[in-house]
Amino acid sequence: MSFGKELFLQILSCFCLIGLSSSLRSHYNFVVEEALYTRLCSTKSILTVNGKFPGPTISVHKGDTIYVNVYNKGKYNITLHWHGVKQPRNPWTDGPEYITQCPIQPGGKFRQKVVFSTEEGTLWWHAHSDWARATVYGVISIYPRKNSTYPFPKPDAEMPIILGEWWKNDVNKVYRESLETGGAPNISDALTINGQPGDLYPCSRSETFKLNVDQGKTYLLRIVNAAMNLILFFSVSKHNLTVVGADAMYTKPMTRDYICIAPGQTMDVLLHTNQEPNHYYMAARAYSSGIGVAFDNTTTTARLQYSGNYTPPSSPSLPNLPNYNDTQAAFDFIRNIRGMPKKYPRQVPKNCTTHIVTTVSVNTLPCPNGQSCQGPNGTIFAASMNNISFEVPSFDILEAYYYHINGVFKKGFPKFPPFMFNFTAEFLPLTLSTTKRGTKVIVLKYGSTVELVIQGTNLVGGIDHPMHLHGFSFHVVGYGFGNFNKSKDPLNYNLIDPPLLNTVIVPINGWAAVRFMATNPGMWQAI
Repeated sequence: MSFGKELFLQILSCFCLIGLSSSLRSHYNFVVEEALYTRLCSTKSILTVNGKFPGPTISVHKGDTIYVNVYNKGKYNITLHWHGVKQPRNPWTDGPEYITQCPIQPGGKFRQKVVFSTEEGTLWWHAHSDWARATVYGVISIYPRKNSTYPFPKPDAEMPIILGEWWKNDVNKVYRESLETGGAPNISDALTINGQPGDLYPCSRSETFKLNVDQGKTYLLRIVNAAMNLILFFSVSKHNLTVVGADAMYTKPMTRDYICIAPGQTMDVLLHTNQEPNHYYMAARAYSSGIGVAFDNTTTTARLQYSGNYTPPSSPSLPNLPNYNDTQAAFDFIRNIRGMPKKYPRQVPKNCTTHIVTTVSVNTLPCPNGQSCQGPNGTIFAASMNNISFEVPSFDILEAYYYHINGVFKKGFPKFPPFMFNFTAEFLPLTLSTTKRGTKVIVLKYGSTVELVIQGTNLVGGIDHPMHLHGFSFHVVGYGFGNFNKSKDPLNYNLIDPPLLNTVIVPINGWAAVRFMATNPGMWQAI
């Protein structure tokens, strides 16, 4: 079967207001290099692009093609991924290390072609090597085609709002220690908004990010969750937020006093400055429902500052964010995101030709002889899909497929769980927690209609699982808690106006169902 007939799905993980007439360009130069940054009373060297943290913004029109010249002046291998860009028939520069390309070595250069197609709104780019993306990331602003406009009144201005994390330690050391000990990585020391922790952290108040606004205006916030693993609540004190897009696809306007956003996810949000001139806090903190799971429970803030003559308070009031473990608040928001089928008709697959059910679990692996491991019961922490923990090869899978290089990967990733049990039971045998390593792929026929059900489990411990699919957007047709019932649950699918996303949150001890058309040949990762 030719490459065009096969499609591989790799299963596995200074700011200012910007006017809406920003000049766009087709070529970018990205220099990956170390730079000194001071946060939380200490200075350290971090990996950046062009010395900026967060990195530079890419601005394009819908349907553009750009070229990014990457020069790796850092000390480690690097790849860059264009998160949510489907790259039709251009998988070669999608970016995941050893999936579509080998990494750019220190001193190396690589020209990446980025092909935009149906995306419109906000996406982001980030490093896709180990934990380099903790500091190597930036926004992608995708404007309507020329002579076109938004499906909502044109905002007066726009601003990227990038939510992230900060470690006092070197993030590479945090990652290496986790690998060496088999334990969970140390949690971050701070959350950030546009690279700054905010007023509630030591040595941070003077550098807190400030968004200066005028009363009676509408601002488009391009919100990105660039945190490593944290789902986040975000809110602006005494202001409502109107979500009009998610993952670079427009959605039905939805007004809330907070949003819930997964790591890797992006949202377009309208902020109406309709309050009395004053200073107001923007704030974000984690949503984490796993029992006994350590997480950064701090709160990052930025300031919304109205223009005018008034005396601002020394400490503005904080917005009312949901509690960190409020699953109902999280999924009340998530489940109410809807597509716009009348204005943007996109056919939801009704009769699927390919059905895939995969578990997604926290697992363990045996501790090597003679080594002390810090995972549960002296094991190594792992994660799996259908009981296979992805093993990174030493050669990229796409090139191995294209040039018929054997021994890099295997076909035959299971389309259904290899062991059937009560996935979300409160108590499960320890023997079920042990997974296997492997580098396996699923082969999809070009043009097939796919339903993918992702089932969370309570192995080791239940958590909410954000899942991202490269190369595609998918219709999120259903969510549920407990075990997926193939006879009953599809009866409640939303096949009318599901959102078209590239990142979905699988609820703790629950499931999510997505559908898509396999019409983008390539080697694509799900993580």
